[in-house]
Amino acid sequence: MILTTTDTIPNKEITEVLGISRGSTVRARNVGRDILASFKNIIGGEIVEYTQLQAQSREQAIERMTADAESLGADAIVNVRFATSVIMQGASEILAYGTAVKLS
Repeated sequence: MILTTTDTIPNKEITEVLGISRGSTVRARNVGRDILASFKNIIGGEIVEYTQLQAQSREQAIERMTADAESLGADAIVNVRFATSVIMQGASEILAYGTAVKLS
């Protein structure tokens, strides 16, 4: 599966647009990470625990988007984008979406 943030793929022709492909995950912080983050907040610097949580969330959203595109019979997903939203205090959604297409 080819994933790209552009609307075209070099040396490939889009022969069919299959529709929107999407994948999301909702993640919540946990007490252990919050305690470590509060110490980092005092001394400054990157909060590695949250960075890792966000990276894992993005990867899971991409995997789910790719599975959605595969179920449509897609060869690629173009115009891939990410969106985030706060669901409740301490929990957020990561959404990956793009256009599932067939290539020649």
